Amino acid sequence: MNTKRLFDAVTHQLENFPKNDMLAAKENGKWKTYSTKQVADTVNKLSAGLVSLGVKANDFTPESSDKIAIISNNRPEWVFTDLAVQQVGGILVPVYPTTNPNELAFILNDAAVKFIFVSSEDLLLKVQSIIDKVPSIQGIYTFDTIAGAKHWTEVTALATDALLEEVEAIKQSVPAEQLATIIYTSGTTGTPKGVMLSHSNIYTNVQFSKKSFPFNDAPESKVLSFLPLNHIFEKTCTYIYLYSGISIYYAESLETIGDNLKEIKPNGFTTVPRLLEKVFEKIMAKGSELTGTKRKLFFWAVDLAEKYDNRVSGGAWYNLQLAIANKLIFSKWREALGGNISFIITGGAACQVKLLRIFNAAGVPVYEGYGPTENSPVICVNRQEKGGTKFGTVGPPIEGIQVKLAEDGEIMVTGPCVMKGYYKRPDLTAETMKDEWLLTGDIGVWDEGKFLKITDRKKELFKTSGGKYVAPQPIENKLKESPFVEQVMVVGSERKFVGALIVPSFATLKEWMREKGIPYTTNEDVIHHPKVLELYRELVESFNKFFNHVEQIKKFELLPREWTVDTGEMTPKLSLKRKVVNEKFKDAIERIYA
Repeated sequence: MNTKRLFDAVTHQLENFPKNDMLAAKENGKWKTYSTKQVADTVNKLSAGLVSLGVKANDFTPESSDKIAIISNNRPEWVFTDLAVQQVGGILVPVYPTTNPNELAFILNDAAVKFIFVSSEDLLLKVQSIIDKVPSIQGIYTFDTIAGAKHWTEVTALATDALLEEVEAIKQSVPAEQLATIIYTSGTTGTPKGVMLSHSNIYTNVQFSKKSFPFNDAPESKVLSFLPLNHIFEKTCTYIYLYSGISIYYAESLETIGDNLKEIKPNGFTTVPRLLEKVFEKIMAKGSELTGTKRKLFFWAVDLAEKYDNRVSGGAWYNLQLAIANKLIFSKWREALGGNISFIITGGAACQVKLLRIFNAAGVPVYEGYGPTENSPVICVNRQEKGGTKFGTVGPPIEGIQVKLAEDGEIMVTGPCVMKGYYKRPDLTAETMKDEWLLTGDIGVWDEGKFLKITDRKKELFKTSGGKYVAPQPIENKLKESPFVEQVMVVGSERKFVGALIVPSFATLKEWMREKGIPYTTNEDVIHHPKVLELYRELVESFNKFFNHVEQIKKFELLPREWTVDTGEMTPKLSLKRKVVNEKFKDAIERIYA
């Protein structure tokens, strides 16, 4: 068959490697699996129900095609809805569950959403609170069973044989250039803008990624999914898995990832650096609890791993030591991740090189990739083959696209994966697209002529009052190598020198204080303790030697709590909202420059 649309993945899997567990999730404490046949039947019925409700593509233009929104955690119903909307020529508008009501109302109105699917009662209440402001909405359906709410199965129940036949005819008519989705950015720099991605955009990215990485057709393989499906990274990976015959198991929540990994023993997963940092912090915390020889062995193994280089042999003695460390220490790490991990792909932000060295040395292969929503998203990824990975880079470009650097170092990309533009915003499209080239807003350099290294975000570069440019991200990533630093943001735009806001790793700090015989009271008290301030001054000083004079941190402020999605400083994909942090902690910043 000629597979060019995303929903063709189901037919492709049905014909080539039908599975008993195409999708799976926990229900009432037990894993419930859906076979390829069950998924196909459910999706077709849901499509038929949508047709019955009047959902259609009309003339297949972005404006006339009906939009269906979804606000939900990762679960099979999310994918059912996505596929069903696509099959009738509709356009899916996924929204982060954490989106605030004002932004939610803006997105639903901007896209003129016709129906909306929500997972839980909380999200239903959020939608109901703004429903009066969105006249286009004709109905709300829920995935959870909620008293007084319409359940999504009420839509599948509308299916008839005649409607199912109609769906088959509509499926044939959907062109590859039809929009599959409009994904709204998180709106950190103003109102959210809708990125228009066609079936062809995402499908070509799926196929190019499959060739480049590669994801072998592997019906026995499974993955754990927990990054938000409404983000293009996890969505594209979903279609890579579907086209490769890899089973997808959905984690119950971010808190249960550890348990879920042990239960399903996946072959891989996608993640973001912040979650990898969290995993490593937990590992180190457990190591710190050890005593005697076990403790010494643990930290010996970690020190060994920090020196690991996948491109340069450490020699016979190093390799022997690493083999011992793998047997005694790292085998337990792999066991904690389920024991079967053959790949972890990280993206969304720069990953610490130290973490990449340690995890790869421990036999947990982490591959860093890169790409914006506007490119569906993958531009580059490190490879599994020998010589295909270089730590500190995002790897070579994937097949099928062209990448070049502008005079100022901005990364530009062209090819079939580049978006159709921003929905109803030709002005913003014109700013971002130049002669078929997408301007990513990221600054990069070529390493060895083939590996792309991201040095910073163009918008994040700032200038000191002395007129010197500073790239904050490399400085922040270096500082985060310290076990005492949880989070950090470098400041100094139009100021005399570079400063930093530092969130300590309070678990590590508490242990250090215990060893020093210093009483631990509250986070608020601790960050003002003279001995703690001295510790961080010495720490910052030890890192300053890695930076030039202008980049060195002269003063810093410690903060008493972590930045999170819930408190508003992090985006749903766990990137730092610098504007928000600057505003929220302006008093602390002023103290740096007082």
